[in-house]
Order: sequence, then C-alpha cells, then structure tokens
Amino acid sequence: MPDTLPKTDPRRLRRLALVGAAGFALILATGAAARFMTGKDLAGASQDAGVVTVSVVRPTAGEDGALVLPGRLQAWNQAPVYARTDGYLRRWYVDIGQPVKAGQVLAEIDAPEVDQQLVAARAALATASAQRDLAAVGAARWKRLVGENAVSQQEADEKQGDLAAREAMRNEAAANVRRLESLAAFKRIVAPFDGVVTSRDTDLGALISAGGGAPSPLFTVSDTRRLRLYVSVPQSMAASIRPGMTASFSSPDLPGQSFQAHLVRAADAVDAQSGAMLVQLEVDNAAGQLKPGAYAQVSLDLGKGAASAPATLRVPANTLLFRKEGTAIAVVDSNGKVQIRKVMIAKDHGSELELAGGLAASDWVVSSPPDAIADGDTVRAIQPKPAPAKTAQANGGAGARG
Repeated sequence: MPDTLPKTDPRRLRRLALVGAAGFALILATGAAARFMTGKDLAGASQDAGVVTVSVVRPTAGEDGALVLPGRLQAWNQAPVYARTDGYLRRWYVDIGQPVKAGQVLAEIDAPEVDQQLVAARAALATASAQRDLAAVGAARWKRLVGENAVSQQEADEKQGDLAAREAMRNEAAANVRRLESLAAFKRIVAPFDGVVTSRDTDLGALISAGGGAPSPLFTVSDTRRLRLYVSVPQSMAASIRPGMTASFSSPDLPGQSFQAHLVRAADAVDAQSGAMLVQLEVDNAAGQLKPGAYAQVSLDLGKGAASAPATLRVPANTLLFRKEGTAIAVVDSNGKVQIRKVMIAKDHGSELELAGGLAASDWVVSSPPDAIADGDTVRAIQPKPAPAKTAQANGGAGARG
C-alpha cells in the first residue's frame, strides 16, 4: 500500500516554533508593560492624592507713618460719692446728665440718731466745762492758801491735778462734739468738683448704711471738660512712642467726625499679660461731644519714614497660625515646600493684619492653612487669578465720548 501522508519539512517546523515563541514572548512583554504602567499610574495617583492643595496670596504694603489701635475714653476726674452717715434718704436734687458745681448739694439724709448723739455730746461738753471751771476755781484758791501757809503743798498739788484731769475730760467731750458735727454735716451730700452726674443709685426713703461691707456710691460725678484716652501699644511699636506726639481718633457714636489728641505720658513698661504698653493721651472736650467710657479708633502719627517704625506687610487675617511657639504663617517656596515663620502683629485692621518682620513682599502666603500643616510639607499652591485688564475698545470708546 503506497504512503499517502505528506512529508513534514523540519525547517518549516522550526520556523513555526520560533514564530510561536516570539508571539508568546510578545504577549508576556505586553502584559508586563501594561502591569508596569498601571502600577506607575496608581503610584502617581496615590502620590498626588497625598499632596494637599492650598490657596496662596501675596502680601501687600502696609501703612506708612500711622499706627491704628483701639482706645478707651475716660473722664479727666471721676469720683463716686458715698454716704458717711447712716440714715434714710430725705430727698435728692440732681439726676444723671445734670451739670453740677463744686459744693452743690446732691441729696440730703435724715439721720435722727446722729442728731440725738450730737445733742447728748453737747450736753456732756457743757457738764465737762462746768466741772473744769469749778476745778479751776478750787485750784486757784488752794494756790493762794499755800502762800499763806493755810493748807499744805500736797493739798494744793491735788487740786492742780484735778484741774488738769477736768481739762482733759472737757477736751475729750469737745472732740466728740466736733466728730458728731462732722457726721451731721455729711447728711448733705455735695459735689466734689465741677462736672456732670453720670450715675444715681439711690431714691427717696432708701436706707443709707455708711459702715457696710461693700457700700455702693449714691452718685458718680465726672469732669468731662477734658478726657483721658488710653491706648495699648504693641511692644514692637513701643519704641516709636514719645511724649507730645499727636493722634487723631473717631468714635462710633459720631460717624464722619475726627478729633485730635496729644500724648502726655506712657507707662514705660510692657504689661506681661497683654504684651503692650499703656499710653495716655489728653483730649479737649469743652464742646461736650465725647462721652467718657466710649470706644475710640486711634491713629497715632509716627511720622513718615520714622527709623523706629519698621516696615510692615498686610495679609488677610485667615493666614495666621496659632501655635504654642506663638503667632506664625505658612509660606510656600518655588518647589512647593512649606516654611512656617513666626511673625508679630503690628496693626489689626479686622479682616486684614499688618505684620512686622518674618515676611517678604515676594512670598506666597497660605490662605486658611490646615491645622496639621508643618514645616517641610509638600503642597500644591493655587495662585490667585490676575485681575482682567480693561480692553482697549472700552478705553477707546471712553475717549471717543470725551
């Protein structure tokens, strides 16, 4: 039987085997490359997910030659008026907001016990005076009798001693009368100086207790012709303060009006709790527009280019970080690395702050930084978009209309 099966060429088989191996190797390489790229993409995505995105802003130039701080107005003289006599309020003559003169009667107190004590003291003084006069007559008589050798020297000395004792008793009674007369005079409550009544804390029939543990004042009198303006200056600006410097200020109850003051003295010491130095300014309030106790926004004129006034940069208030080391900000460099810098607040404008030191005008400051942000962190900084410029067409149209 003849052989009908075709013969297989060995070279052909080798070529097929090589093609198959090459295809298999290509499949393996393609899969490995796909897995490598997928892993690389996942690693990149994980790394990108770990980078915090933050918004950054540029600081702007601060004000030159002026220091704006809050202040508080106080009366030049202010005296709470207390009672010095127990009793009941008979009547009062002035109320809040009423001007008074020094020595003017503000109220009267009914004190019957003091009146009766004064009557008894005067009677005791009269008795002591009579006894003293009688002792003086006896001492004079015994002194004359000693010269006539009618009585002994011992008896004469006893009469002189009795006279001295009676004189002392009379002086004691007289002092008690003067004390009660002073208490009786305190039944009339008078103004200590010219001013305005700013408080009244009593009424008709009220029980007046002068010897209580914590008595309250019946009236408060304030001299508002001049006012004291107290301002706390930060330590960083304390060296710029000098007596005689001027200031302008405004008060919320008088919008649109500006007032002048001049610095008269400074504490020359920094308060350990507030970190500020207290200064006092004098204000002329002859017109009576300003009220004691009112808040004021004070602008101290430090002078243009003062050497002691450091340059400041203004940043939004939400850029601050409050750490145990102190107030700081987060700055991002060109490589996206975070730097935590300690700063000092020179001026507080509410939504914006002026910082003295620790910041350059070319820095990018992180706005609303995360609490966990730390020095050396890598972040993705988003810079603010530039403001759109005016179009030439709009400018040309405005010029054509002109």
